[in-house]
Amino acid sequence: MTIGFVVNDTNTEKPTYSTIFLAQRMHNQGHTVYLMGVGDLAYYPDGFMGATAVQADPKKKYKTLVTYLEAIQGDKATKVRVTAPDLDVLMLRNDPSSEGEGRGWAQNAGIIFGQLALRHGVIVLNDPTKLSDAVNKMYFQHFPEAVRPRTLITRDKEEIKAFFREQENNIILKPLQGSGGSGVFMVKKDDTTNLNQIVEAISRDGYVIAQEYLPEATGGDVRLIVMNGEALQHEGKYCAIHRVTGKDDIRSNLHAGGSTQQATVTQTMLDLVELVRPKLIQDGMFLVGLDIVGNKLMEINVFSPGGLHDAFEMEGVDFSVPIIAALERKVHYKNTYSTQINNKTVAMI
Repeated sequence: MTIGFVVNDTNTEKPTYSTIFLAQRMHNQGHTVYLMGVGDLAYYPDGFMGATAVQADPKKKYKTLVTYLEAIQGDKATKVRVTAPDLDVLMLRNDPSSEGEGRGWAQNAGIIFGQLALRHGVIVLNDPTKLSDAVNKMYFQHFPEAVRPRTLITRDKEEIKAFFREQENNIILKPLQGSGGSGVFMVKKDDTTNLNQIVEAISRDGYVIAQEYLPEATGGDVRLIVMNGEALQHEGKYCAIHRVTGKDDIRSNLHAGGSTQQATVTQTMLDLVELVRPKLIQDGMFLVGLDIVGNKLMEINVFSPGGLHDAFEMEGVDFSVPIIAALERKVHYKNTYSTQINNKTVAMI
């Protein structure tokens, strides 16, 4: 199997990232693995999308994630021009909302080039035709109300104030566009001092999400990985981590100072998976991360869900095994049926 991973930038990848975790294990199994940043993507005169990708030495196996990443990022990394016909699978692992200032061009690049790859029979995961609907948090509102906290999305300061007064507890304010805990604020019920300033600061860059505060959030959240519409399991354990908030911080995101603990996956969490499953299947969302607090979802990460490496360390189970097996099955189905089945179907079987 030949697979390409699209990331924001190959030089900013880290050993603990889920993409590197998957890539190293696939490489060691003998699969051909290419990594490419969105800035490396191209459309060539012969009509194919492709990229200048990097590849670790195919003759070597790498014992650690660190040595594999060094082989990708170091001077000895092999640079290869790859085009769509060379690939069986293209995994879009770049996060549009993580792009920095001056890289607005990069936000939709993976989606656009992923859509071009579909024309040549490449399996593209997650499905790029629906990923285009998920470039901001509004995608979350397409899921059933039963799984979501009470939410208002607006740029109107007075509407946010009215929403705040209606709540019996604190509220959370955050930008519609963004991830990793950036720009997330909690306004306490008995302290409205900074409400105006926070709303003004967030609304400069777009819409504001005002959301009911879930008291269970003080204990952090659970990131549960879902594959093919089902909670990912291997050797009797779930691929999940309990992300604990940092000191004096409401954010449990690891990039925002949170830490990890072993998670307990409850029936309530599995019921949430069942409720979102039809939508994930319909949209061809092969691999996603659900962020769960109490009996609600705080977010659905469909672009670059992390946690595989942390879950591996917590549970002692290599969750790349069922993921790679699923990818191999998809390639077999695609080779068998060719154009008779579409990408969304292949993505979820």
